[in-house]
Amino acid sequence: MPDMTNTPDRARIRFPGISSRAYEHPLDRSALVALRSLTGFDTVLRKLSGLISERGIRLMFLGGAVRVSEEQFRNMHDMLRDTCYILDAEKVPELYVIQDPQPNAMAIGVDNPFIVLNTGLIDLLDDEELRYVIAHEVGHVLSGHAVYRQMALILTGLGSRLAWIPLGNVAIGAILMGLQEWQRKSELSADRAGLLAGQDVEAVKRALMKMAGGSRLHEMSTEAFLAQAREYEEAGDLRDGLLKFLNLMRRTHPFAVIRFGEIMKWHASEDYRAVMAGNYPRRDQDDSASFTDEVKNAAKSYRDSWNTTNDPFVGKVRDVAGGAADLAGAVFDRLGRRPNDNPGN
Repeated sequence: MPDMTNTPDRARIRFPGISSRAYEHPLDRSALVALRSLTGFDTVLRKLSGLISERGIRLMFLGGAVRVSEEQFRNMHDMLRDTCYILDAEKVPELYVIQDPQPNAMAIGVDNPFIVLNTGLIDLLDDEELRYVIAHEVGHVLSGHAVYRQMALILTGLGSRLAWIPLGNVAIGAILMGLQEWQRKSELSADRAGLLAGQDVEAVKRALMKMAGGSRLHEMSTEAFLAQAREYEEAGDLRDGLLKFLNLMRRTHPFAVIRFGEIMKWHASEDYRAVMAGNYPRRDQDDSASFTDEVKNAAKSYRDSWNTTNDPFVGKVRDVAGGAADLAGAVFDRLGRRPNDNPGN
């Protein structure tokens, strides 16, 4: 547990023993529970990740960026430690600041994940907005997202090598599409972690608006941005819905308006209120998490979103996709059940 020697700027609720399952999006959570349950998977992935040279990447930032500490970027150092205290992280990851005008942040690594913030993002955000971003990246670390993103990088390289094999690149492409959809949902999970640590939904909303429109926040409106998010969701006709789907292809992050709408929904949800009240999954229960139940939760999440959307494209595929989700749930129920799962669930 981090040794907190600095008093936070205001009181925030702490979540002792919280599991990342408490804030993970259902699709993200089901994928992570499945991967965590595969014996030996992490060992294989760590061997594969050696192809990318994690040590070399860290040395690159150690030599070319500034490592945050009590002596360097003390304010961000305190935010990081406060975040790890609130989310009860067992280890405080390293944080680096690199000179780059492009607003961006990332969590990197398998054995010892670390966080990198670009100066363009730091210059864009105020302190509470920056706290949310740091907590967002800590959320990635606690969920193990950096580990599984390495797999996506490996498969991307593998796809280019298999392009000459008939249907080889098609198969890898299909896998990558699934990984990219998971990665987009993992960003929604990390947004929730950012909200839990900062406990300031207005700061999250401001940060997302700035990421979309820049620093001139006084010329923007949260109400208008939310209306824009609703307009994007509803689209205009079937063609617009298809174009939205195509626009998301190969994107690792959802659009800012999508993230804005999703974090507002979660902030208003019973799930968020339960976590804030101390009713959340604990890490010591992670090994008993049911893969079958999480697949069902993911299918239900998609079904609920489809049933409430006004997107005409989604409306056309709703019945087919809903049937596919039911079929997938039945298959996973049969193939993915572990000895501690209750067949009657």
